[in-house]
Amino acid sequence: MNGTDVATRLTAALGLETPPVALAFADAAPAGVPTIADEVPSACTFWRQAEGKTFFAPAAKHFNCPIGAMTMGFALPDNVQQELMSAVTLMCEVGYLSPQEPESIPTTSKQAGGMVYGPLAGFPLTPDVVLLWLTPRQAMLYNEAAGSAQWTAAPLRMRGRPACTAIPLAMADGHSTLSLGCMGMRTFTEIADDRLLAVLPGENAAAFVEALEGITRANATMHGYYEQKKAAFA
Repeated sequence: MNGTDVATRLTAALGLETPPVALAFADAAPAGVPTIADEVPSACTFWRQAEGKTFFAPAAKHFNCPIGAMTMGFALPDNVQQELMSAVTLMCEVGYLSPQEPESIPTTSKQAGGMVYGPLAGFPLTPDVVLLWLTPRQAMLYNEAAGSAQWTAAPLRMRGRPACTAIPLAMADGHSTLSLGCMGMRTFTEIADDRLLAVLPGENAAAFVEALEGITRANATMHGYYEQKKAAFA
């Protein structure tokens, strides 16, 4: 996959305001990629930092967010495990999660020592997933391009808390995923309230962008059709 080509075409077809971000599991930083020194409050904080730079974040850099580290499949030391249990207990006590939910929260099965983050354009590795921030209108096109709007197909998964679970879900079976996000994601990423998270499996990105361009053309035709209909009633 040519990451720069796919990023350019995704941006053009959807009218993206932020660049597509790529994530790839790795045991160490690839040649020429720096290891990040920052301490951040969550794994999803890295998503926004990756809009402007490429870097490697070891597993330990994710431990300030035990839930995010868990969903990424990183091995958690005892103190992080304890913090995870405390956070889950609080979530259940306040009704954020039901007691039956925690054991069903998905995690990635891919074991690695960390993650490479960066803009899809120029990304040095084949990404495991590509992240996009979408408006509802853009999500409509994304949904149609993924084939999930077809009445003969299984519906697109629309998930919520925790937002980072959209990554293991997309990686598990290669299907695109949308997430409404979670309070943690919206707090730590400071993403606008009118944005949704889309997770595109890296292995399908090139084929997806072709489908997206086709569905964008189809919607442009339908837009003209509906505008004519509307004008007849003006």
